[in-house]
Amino acid sequence: MKLWPVVTGVAIALTLVACKSPTPPKGVQPISGFDASRYLGKWYEVARLENRFERGLEQVTATYGKRSDGGISVLNRGYDPVKNKWNESEGKAYFTGEPTTAALKVSFFGPFYGGYNVIRLDDKYQYALVSGPNRDYLWILSRTPTIPDAVKQDYLNTARSLGFRVDQLVWVKQ
Repeated sequence: MKLWPVVTGVAIALTLVACKSPTPPKGVQPISGFDASRYLGKWYEVARLENRFERGLEQVTATYGKRSDGGISVLNRGYDPVKNKWNESEGKAYFTGEPTTAALKVSFFGPFYGGYNVIRLDDKYQYALVSGPNRDYLWILSRTPTIPDAVKQDYLNTARSLGFRVDQLVWVKQ
């Protein structure tokens, strides 16, 4: 039957459409003066705009490491309380330009990449505000499971001023 090539073609087309550009949203700038070696290690996801990949997950962390090809390894981990199990996803990330600008493309599936843009980062690399390729993706990350209220408000103000829907953030149970 000739249906299989059509189904495969449609699946590939949908996958390509679903894959977002690795560029940041219009009007959002990745930080400059970025030092990837200081960013590596474990980060706790404090808040996120809900997305299909993380829906309902708790105790979410992202661990970044150095790859031998110059890229960054990514290990995302979260607990699904409904299924009573841990979910893990391994990926890879590469800078889209100079490594001192925090604009990366990240892939968890083959040749398909999405944007990962650090748009706010404190001087000690303890708190980060990260956007995806559009304003539907936003994360507040911390080196610890919680953040001080002053940092929270400051990062929320930054996100709000850039047009993100901070009222829809999910505060992750750690």
